[in-house]
Amino acid sequence: MTGVKDYLFIVLGILIYGIAFTAFILPHGIVIGGVSGVATLVYFATNGVIPVAVSQYGCNLILLALAFRIVGRTFVLRTIFGATVASLFIGIFESFFMGLGHPLIEDISMSAVLGAILCGVSVGIVFIHNGSTGGTDIVAAMVSKVSNVSIGRTMIFVDMIIVTSSLLLPYDGTLAERLNARVPLVVYGLVMTFIIAYMADMIINTNRQATQFIIFSHKWAEIADRINSEARRGVTVLDGEGWYSKQKVKVLMVWCRKIESVTIFRIVKSMDDNAFITQTKVNGVYGKGFDTMRVKMKK
Repeated sequence: MTGVKDYLFIVLGILIYGIAFTAFILPHGIVIGGVSGVATLVYFATNGVIPVAVSQYGCNLILLALAFRIVGRTFVLRTIFGATVASLFIGIFESFFMGLGHPLIEDISMSAVLGAILCGVSVGIVFIHNGSTGGTDIVAAMVSKVSNVSIGRTMIFVDMIIVTSSLLLPYDGTLAERLNARVPLVVYGLVMTFIIAYMADMIINTNRQATQFIIFSHKWAEIADRINSEARRGVTVLDGEGWYSKQKVKVLMVWCRKIESVTIFRIVKSMDDNAFITQTKVNGVYGKGFDTMRVKMKK
């Protein structure tokens, strides 16, 4: 069950996404991947008659109806919450920023990069708190259930189709003029789609990164107590022997989040300035206080 804290961060992430999309991306007519991209296509194809928020929410509901039996009730309920909040925020900010009559940042390159970075950060925040805003997440979840195609590959493929579809938007002019006007926007859309994916991965991986410490010190007991009480992390005490000195030693092994590493260093340094300590990056730590193993067991 997702806690209240998770829902608050999901709402925060979606809020950031709503501002980034409507303030920095939509005013320049750039189409990105996902349902937001499809909704943007509808918005410009209808000359703004159908708001992005409306078509985005409609697309999500249609996809969820198709995916219900495949992805399960829990995924659908969680996605409905995220999609509803996302459409609400986008609807509010869409009317405000599009009503300005001009982009908030006139330079399209700077606006596109800033918008993509913020969108990627927001997607990462939503994901690490067990949320979903729908869109290509639903398509990818359906494909992964019925085939061996990876989720990442599916999302990239679908997003590229959506972005390149902006070439077909109504345009008054020759084919050459259409291409001159639309191709740069397609390039921006493709680049932004990859920036969003990269930033989302950065946020997700940073949150999950863990560090392993191995500490040698004659004040091992005091250090272990302070790590327990101040860093709120467990300590494993191992028996060791210095082969050169032939003396028995106690070895402390600690796992913590990357952002907690400074706390461990401060504790050790304050207790024993001559302590021998190693720090190793760990790809993942699973168990109480860390991540939960999400693997499907064979029936």
